[in-house]
Amino acid sequence: MHVRTFAIVTIALLLAGCEIPGIYPDPKAVQREADAKATGGGCRHALRALEDCYALNPKAPRAAIFTGWKDMDQYMRDNKIEGVQAVIAAPVQKTEEREESVASTPEKAAPEPRERRSGTRGS
Repeated sequence: MHVRTFAIVTIALLLAGCEIPGIYPDPKAVQREADAKATGGGCRHALRALEDCYALNPKAPRAAIFTGWKDMDQYMRDNKIEGVQAVIAAPVQKTEEREESVASTPEKAAPEPRERRSGTRGS
């Protein structure tokens, strides 16, 4: 009887010190979700619409962005905090036609190499 109790207690103590794979969430996934929540909160404070925040951060999980946005909204309302207008505008998506026309203009072309003068050093 005592041997069985000792064996059970020993096994329980050994397992208590182990990290069994699959029990704890993946640290990368937890960090990614925390980053997305912070991004959502930042978007709310910068007076950005939720849809704009999704568009600016396509790889971030939308549910986490929404949670961060909603939490920041409630925090700002409770503490009477005014938002701050975003300084950097959203990046403009270029179309293929626009890229071709910019590349074909002579102003954007690489400058021609200058000819060396005969009176300069190194000649």
